[in-house]
Amino acid sequence: MIADKELITNTTEILCIGTELLLGNILNSNSRWLSEKVASLGLPHYRQSVVGDNQRRLQEIIQESSFRSRVLITTGGLGPTPDDITIETVAKTFDYDLKERKDIWNEIKSKQYSQQIKISKNNRKQAFFPESAEIIPNKFGTAPGIIWTPNPNFSIICLPGVPHEMRQMWNDTVMEWLRKKLDLQEVLSSEFLKFTGISESNLAEKLSDLMNQKNPTVAPYASLGDLKIRVTAKAKTQEKAQQLISTTKKEIQSRTGSFLYGTGDETLAFVVLKLLKENNETLAVAESCTGGQLSAALTIIPGASANFLGGVIAYANNTKEHLLNVPQSLLHEHGAVSKEVVLSMAKGLRQRLQSDWAIAISGIAGPEGGTNLKPIGTVFLAIVGPNYCEVTKESFGAHYGREGIQILSVIRSLDLLRLILHARS
Repeated sequence: MIADKELITNTTEILCIGTELLLGNILNSNSRWLSEKVASLGLPHYRQSVVGDNQRRLQEIIQESSFRSRVLITTGGLGPTPDDITIETVAKTFDYDLKERKDIWNEIKSKQYSQQIKISKNNRKQAFFPESAEIIPNKFGTAPGIIWTPNPNFSIICLPGVPHEMRQMWNDTVMEWLRKKLDLQEVLSSEFLKFTGISESNLAEKLSDLMNQKNPTVAPYASLGDLKIRVTAKAKTQEKAQQLISTTKKEIQSRTGSFLYGTGDETLAFVVLKLLKENNETLAVAESCTGGQLSAALTIIPGASANFLGGVIAYANNTKEHLLNVPQSLLHEHGAVSKEVVLSMAKGLRQRLQSDWAIAISGIAGPEGGTNLKPIGTVFLAIVGPNYCEVTKESFGAHYGREGIQILSVIRSLDLLRLILHARS
């Protein structure tokens, strides 16, 4: 047991419950979402756990949390089946009995008619709670949550594992309860800045002094072909926090220039389509080694059809010839993975679809097909547009694997077009 003097005021933990999470059958998106929400409230949050549907192990981790944390937030295990044991285990941990709430049972039964939910006798267990627990209404499902304070120094918040149910209950009830209960006087606000075309080490060097400041904090996050900087400020109000972020954001922008391509949820595809829209121009793409991933990145953006005309997956040489008008002689002389062929692909597609811009990609993604002259990871990218024509050769390397080479090819092609469009704006 941790001594009282070691407890950190308002420390919050997250516990996700379900054997399916341990087995990897379900992606644990709840943990990430809750982490962001807890951070936005300015609550200290140092530990997350996942436990299966086992009462003994669940009881142990709840006890441990009660010794070191002020609040434990759980997700999962509130359903009607025998392996849904969260509420009964929470009560058992603190030697409390469960009492039926007839009003909750009547509400659960009413959902059979209002939401076409089939209610069985098993659902009745969802109406049993510790007597002093506060009920969290569930608008979308049959599993209510609880906020319960079994002792003066510890509260437990139990939410369902279904993401949209959990989020509704957090937004409608839990967030405001935490603000009042913990007397939260400050808020945290974060914004992500996104970069590409620069290494993590070079970016860190440009921003080294900012990464050492206390408020706002500046932290890097790296992923394949993409970098993020999270700027987080603490202040009395959201407005003041945003002002702090804005000052640091402007400084980062001045140091990084065109490497910075977007903020928040903006993707490279989003930025490219935005630039095309501003210029009233259209785009078409021809893909070989990426197999449609470039088109997918563009079409996932709402409203993409206004500026993205479509794409051709030209994998076989015959397809390149018949759909993109690539001369057979070029394929025989230079091979499908070559600057000559990829340029012909872009020109042929632009002519066929009458687009302003065209991107073509052809490469060797592996795991086979590489040669000494064209090893795995060799990719040619062509961009053709109004009074513009360029081909670049990329050597991504076999160590990225097939999927990694495809992802990098999509990112690089979009970034090249972004830079071209930005320079012309």
